[in-house]
Amino acid sequence: MAIGSPSGRGRQLRFALGAVRRAVAHRYHASLLYRWRYIGRIPERLLIAPIDLRTADPTVALDIYAGRWVFNCDGLDIDGFSVFDAQPPNQEWSRSLHAFGWLRHLRASETTLSRSNARSLIDEWIRFGARHDKVAWDPEIVARRIIAWLSQTPLVLEGCDYAFYRRFMRSITRQVRHLRRVAYDGPPGIPRLRVMIALAAAALAMSDQRRFLKQAARRLDLELINQILPDGGHVSRNPAAVLDALIELLPLRQSFAARGGQPSRVLVSAIDRMMPMLRFFRQGDGSLAHFNGIGDTATDQLATVLAYDDVRGVVPNNAPHSGYQRIEAGGTILIVDGGRPPPIEFSLAAHAGCQSFEMSVGHRRLIVNCGVPSPDNTSLRRLARTTAAHSTVTLNDSSSCRFLTRSRIGDWLGEAVVAGPGHVDVERRTASGSTVLILRQDGYVDRFRIVHERLLGLSDTGDRLEGVDTFLTPAGRPVGRSGKDAYAIRFHLHPDVHASLVENGRAVHLELPDGECWTFETDALELALEESIMMSDTRSNRRTDQVVVYGRVQQNPSVAWYLHRTALGARRQRAAPAADETAADG
Repeated sequence: MAIGSPSGRGRQLRFALGAVRRAVAHRYHASLLYRWRYIGRIPERLLIAPIDLRTADPTVALDIYAGRWVFNCDGLDIDGFSVFDAQPPNQEWSRSLHAFGWLRHLRASETTLSRSNARSLIDEWIRFGARHDKVAWDPEIVARRIIAWLSQTPLVLEGCDYAFYRRFMRSITRQVRHLRRVAYDGPPGIPRLRVMIALAAAALAMSDQRRFLKQAARRLDLELINQILPDGGHVSRNPAAVLDALIELLPLRQSFAARGGQPSRVLVSAIDRMMPMLRFFRQGDGSLAHFNGIGDTATDQLATVLAYDDVRGVVPNNAPHSGYQRIEAGGTILIVDGGRPPPIEFSLAAHAGCQSFEMSVGHRRLIVNCGVPSPDNTSLRRLARTTAAHSTVTLNDSSSCRFLTRSRIGDWLGEAVVAGPGHVDVERRTASGSTVLILRQDGYVDRFRIVHERLLGLSDTGDRLEGVDTFLTPAGRPVGRSGKDAYAIRFHLHPDVHASLVENGRAVHLELPDGECWTFETDALELALEESIMMSDTRSNRRTDQVVVYGRVQQNPSVAWYLHRTALGARRQRAAPAADETAADG
């Protein structure tokens, strides 16, 4: 779909009108004219404290007490004045500050000093309320703050005086009322889902909220129906969105039980569908695969969520609604993006990675996508979203999707995906001791009249991956001899993989940290080993390599390549005799 086409312009227009409508509604809902809707008595007390599944570090509490505030690798030293009066280094830092997720670190230190520090910081926030950065009243930040305050009430309220208790209750009540008014004014996706979760959590935790609990539960059910797909994936196609949702939904399910109630069938069903999807996206090293905007995986947080999976069923190999495929054989895991871009309103972090794949061998990652950098690094984030940052094919140095980048609309609304593959066909079958995927996408048809078809076959022993990249006309026929369309087939390597050209530049030798070796070969005429980057949103980016196959569509419209194990690692070699002896003894 071309940006200039009627359909492309229509998508942009609907996207812009939706944003304008939300902005106008937010101004009205936040005004004095609308506040009468949720006036009433302040609840007398809190009945329960939801659990917090996020991992905590007690050493952070010492930094906070010393005036050292670090969020997303950006730090600020506070000395002699309130942190809420400080000039934030960037907006993401300010969002983290006002969301109060850092309270869990104070609770983890389990000291009287941390309890007193938490109360004084909340009191400061309440007193500075009228002068806060406007980001403090963004619907998602309000939701995160409400959830944090409620879950950390054992830290904040234990041993406090009555005057602080009433100030706390007045403030959280005001925030909940504000959130009820502006619940639908924020962007769709996980931010809006978190708003609905916060409203339900507040209605469960606070006394005399029966009417609001019914309303909040109904709103949450509708949002779950809109966002959680039948296979358990999220409509944004971001694997991290599944983890983010479960971190908030699991405590909410327990809160219903603590109040003697039952969560809705919609809520229970959504959790039950999402749990297997977390395992679906999990690579051999325990992290989630890098697709559509996911950053580094907090593996301890992931393990905490998976501990709540009572069923622990078989990991699915096909997620048709989310648009992903998984093949696991002999300790090798292959995860493939075989889906279209998400709807435009959910695509602000989506990538142009159709038909890209990631591959892990045992506990090591071999082939990866480039990930995402820190939120404030705009130029690198744009680069991370391009097709070239993924292990797949690029045509004429362009991406299979187009974004609202470097435009007034993009600066205002966000850099959404406005065009991309409209049809992605996926066929899965078994043949000759392998599981084979055949994928076909039309993301380049509007510009170059070329369809990209990719065949991936992983052997049942997990020691050989075969691939064929073919370029066809929209009618499915071989591309003609005329034209000079250039392609690049990229395979980004994990930074721990050591790569070197062998056989006079006809193959690439790949060595994993444990000594296991693989070889990449192709029938293409031009094979190169080039520099790449592994981006990180929690630590520094790392230099790595990429294997690149170059060619021209009209000269070589079909390229075969092979990735096969040539030697076991030292650890596996040591383990193999022990396994054989055990089998013999049996």
